[in-house]
Amino acid sequence: MLTVDFSRFPLAAGDRVLDLGCGAGRHAFECYRRGARVVALDRNGEEIREVAKWFAAMKEAGEAPEGATATAMEGDALALPFPDDSFDVVIISEVMEHIPDDKGVLAEMVRVLKPGGRIAVTVPRYGPEKICWALSDAYHEVEGGHIRIYRGDELLDRMREAGLRPYGTHHAHGLHSPYWWLKCAFGVNNDKALPVRAYHKLLVWDIMKKPLATRLAEQALNPIIGKSFVAYATKPHLPSACDGDTA
Repeated sequence: MLTVDFSRFPLAAGDRVLDLGCGAGRHAFECYRRGARVVALDRNGEEIREVAKWFAAMKEAGEAPEGATATAMEGDALALPFPDDSFDVVIISEVMEHIPDDKGVLAEMVRVLKPGGRIAVTVPRYGPEKICWALSDAYHEVEGGHIRIYRGDELLDRMREAGLRPYGTHHAHGLHSPYWWLKCAFGVNNDKALPVRAYHKLLVWDIMKKPLATRLAEQALNPIIGKSFVAYATKPHLPSACDGDTA
């Protein structure tokens, strides 16, 4: 289940991609399939080991084009172990709402992104997230949980302040907001409640089968109750020394 829409966020074979806070690796795997040179980085060593296993399995199965590479590594988003201007593309999906110093993370992403490079940022959307917080303290008052809710314009302002140039936004996962409202209402850790189990089966069926009916339903719901807000931006090229010269 991808949050980033690669039709709006073009990725070329050979692009060097950083999936920052990669989690289980869903975006990293898609970039690898598209021929990128991928680095998946997360602070969770257990998840990184699983991502590395999946990278190896994908290579063995021939899922990635020739020339594509994939590396999984532990790391700190506030102190990335890469030189300046290292990546053509940076993705950070559903991570910034967890990190106290989100401005520091944005600064690090901009540092390692090449001029002219592209960045995709996804966070929980303000409205659906506010409902989750209202329904359940346990949803967000946990170690490593969500510590803030972004308004879309607030996130875009922070991206601009970091030196990025936003060029597009959209909402994603409209079918998933009701699932999380049910989870919050019946207990975040209560997977046995009948409404939660029934809705989860629907989501799994949707992900596996991709039927037209649910695709159309999600397209209709995304602008209204899409669970995620997605923003795309570029890092501007620095002006050359002669840009201000006159003949």
